[in-house]
Amino acid sequence: MSEERSLNFLEEIIEEDLKSGKYKFIVTRFPPEPNGYLHIGHASSICLNFGLTRKYPGFTNLRFDDTNPVTEETEYVESIKEDVKWLGFEWKHERYASDYFGTLYEYALQLIDKGLAYVDDSSSEEMAAMKGTPTEPGVNSPYRDRTVEENRDLFVRMKNGEFPDGSRTLRAKIDMAHINMLMRDPILYRIKHAHHHRTGDQWCIYPMYDFAHGQSDSIEEITHSICTLEFVPHRELYDWLIEKLEIYPSHQYEFARRNINYTVTSKRKLLQLVNEKYVSGWDDPRMPTISGLRRRGYTPESVREFCDRIGVAKRENMVDVGLLEFCVREHLNKIALRRMVVFDPLRVVITNYTGSGEWLQSENNPEDPQGGSRSVPFSRELYIERDDFMEVPPKKYFRLAPGQMVRLKSAFIIRCDEVIKDEEGKVQELRCTYFPESKSGADTSGLSVKGTLHWVSIQHAVPVEVRLYDRLFRVEDPTDEAGDFKDYLNPDSLKVLPGVYAEPALADAVLSDRFQFIRMGYFVLDRDSQPGKLIFNKTVGLKDAWAKEVKKGG
Repeated sequence: MSEERSLNFLEEIIEEDLKSGKYKFIVTRFPPEPNGYLHIGHASSICLNFGLTRKYPGFTNLRFDDTNPVTEETEYVESIKEDVKWLGFEWKHERYASDYFGTLYEYALQLIDKGLAYVDDSSSEEMAAMKGTPTEPGVNSPYRDRTVEENRDLFVRMKNGEFPDGSRTLRAKIDMAHINMLMRDPILYRIKHAHHHRTGDQWCIYPMYDFAHGQSDSIEEITHSICTLEFVPHRELYDWLIEKLEIYPSHQYEFARRNINYTVTSKRKLLQLVNEKYVSGWDDPRMPTISGLRRRGYTPESVREFCDRIGVAKRENMVDVGLLEFCVREHLNKIALRRMVVFDPLRVVITNYTGSGEWLQSENNPEDPQGGSRSVPFSRELYIERDDFMEVPPKKYFRLAPGQMVRLKSAFIIRCDEVIKDEEGKVQELRCTYFPESKSGADTSGLSVKGTLHWVSIQHAVPVEVRLYDRLFRVEDPTDEAGDFKDYLNPDSLKVLPGVYAEPALADAVLSDRFQFIRMGYFVLDRDSQPGKLIFNKTVGLKDAWAKEVKKGG
């Protein structure tokens, strides 16, 4: 749980609005465009909008801004709904901007009738040339003074499909000399003969974001419409349209997006990575998408904690992805089941072990008093990590070496007596002695050792595949560097380890389980797993190894 914190500026506004009686309850919305999968940046907006109505009386709508039929797909709609639910939130109403196409069309006619909108035959290039600059006023379109009757007739004919794409637009009539360039007769509608994922071919004109957004907020009586800072210049148009249409006065508030280092969150760039096969898909565990984080083993609790920690502010800044990794590491330490898995096996033969084997008890999670224990098989032949043995160890080396003793986790103390090598001098096997009186939990041997190793009984070992994931990019801000952002992909972002052996309890893993492979990191079962072929994804290491690599220049 986060420590008590002071109110952010949005909470201060809401508390004042409720205290003054301006609203009895608040209504927020999360309005994604269904043109891609949600990423960690969207998670911050989701947690903010839904979090406010969890804290204060009110509710949040999920509204899809589906005004661009060319880029939108039902697949994206479904993935967005799954992501919001996975994060732990429920929306009051599921809405679509397309629900309001009829109403928005009527609103456009009202603006025409009030002399506040006109049909323009100018091309996009001609309009751009007439727009002016931040220091120079724009030039009125030659079509700006069309009569109300002519504008209404042309707009109806636009709707009826009489004109080709790009031939005409509907523009608001505001002021071509306005200091805010977005107020220089912005486009409200454009012609697009494209099939819409919900309305089919019913419409061939579609509202622009600025016309659909504020009016949809008003229709839903959103009290606090929360956007990121790039929409500050849009607020004036947002307010102007609501005022001229004389509809419910929703109000827009802006907060700073949080950029995360070693990450790209542009949907266009993420789509490029998917289409050009740099990643396996939108849910590749290296992707910053919510579905990618989920597949990698992140928990909704850890993502919500991350969003809470970075907070809400009015100024953009760069957030260290290490904070996200810290949040998931902290949560997984509390909930993850401990299991022993050997990545690079070295055979150990216990020469004085005469039994056929036995089952020992090992705790599932020492951080969880209710976690219980599991049975782990022990036998004469074991695997340990090759890195846990050194033939000529340095001082203060507490793992296995000739003549040296270690404890096997939840088992016995063993001593290395003999090293068996192949013809090339590579260590193939260690022959060891175990001390029966040194059994964990009932040790009467009087022996003292400083090292504890994880291990797996060869007879009972379950072969698994392990995928070690790291950061997708090797520089802090891939989009700020010279050249193509893909030039800065981390070539070591995925390593696949075959020939890994796990204790048999791991054979019962399900997708919802979270594991700590003892001394190796946190892992989760991947959806590519099949009976007889288990695949585990690395979520995060036990410690922040990346910071050390950066300091070393690695």
